Amino acid sequence: MSWGCARSEAAVTAVWRVDTAQGPRLALGEVGDGPAVLLAPGLRVTDLLRPGGWEQLAELGRDGEPVQPGARVLAPVDDQEVWAAGVTYVRSRDARLEESGRLDAYDQVYVAERPELFWKAGPGEARGPGETVGIRADSGWDVPEPELAVIADGAGRIVAACVGNDMSSRSIEGENPLYLPQAKVYRHSVALGPALVGWAGLPDPPSGEVTLAITRGGRVVVQDAAALSELHRRPDDLLGWLFRARDFPRGVVLLTGTGVVPSPDFTLAAGDQVRISITGLGELVNVVEVVGSR
Repeated sequence: MSWGCARSEAAVTAVWRVDTAQGPRLALGEVGDGPAVLLAPGLRVTDLLRPGGWEQLAELGRDGEPVQPGARVLAPVDDQEVWAAGVTYVRSRDARLEESGRLDAYDQVYVAERPELFWKAGPGEARGPGETVGIRADSGWDVPEPELAVIADGAGRIVAACVGNDMSSRSIEGENPLYLPQAKVYRHSVALGPALVGWAGLPDPPSGEVTLAITRGGRVVVQDAAALSELHRRPDDLLGWLFRARDFPRGVVLLTGTGVVPSPDFTLAAGDQVRISITGLGELVNVVEVVGSR
């Protein structure tokens, strides 16, 4: 079974969430190799995201039980809301112009002090590796948005990161920017995975590359990449705005925006495979399904 990251990147140990006969369990394992050793029963991501919880990870203990071969990897969150930031790359701003035919609001938010932040999904709604992601039945232009997802503890500090997929209807948002919630928030509209990698072990500012490959009928129809150095806003600054007037005692996930935008003549279809990888964080793979009704 492939865990989505080349073995050359396998030196990074991550926290995984896996399905077991006793229900979801946390495990440790290198990014390139997958989950290896289960952590104590009852330990949840929420426990790690209480202030100071992530630093106690090594002291929480392992029970010595290995992860069973073939165990299904779940989305690496449990009680956390997922939020997202928009227009944080120049290519994202330009893509918004293409879909809406006007630049004013998007250009303004790109240069403004206050970022665009919006709610994406509630606790338990994020899809994990190998699960389907959705495109709306009433949308005619749909794309994945590959993003660096940062995970903050209850005090607002970034403690981990993972790969994120912010599924979007460009046709609905392009019709009217006020339709953003409908374009962004619907069933199976976000995926996270494959595991949580400690932020302290990653470069600051973020470096490396985000890559996207979409396969249709066994053929790659979209392949693109963007450097994380092109991110216009620092992740900790985005989180600072998110925590200004909200509390997240169970921690929170924030998608930091996309710099990989498929061309205007492309739209997702049911059965497409979306493969997103980020340097040091592994690879997230999902298949597209149609959700909702016309």
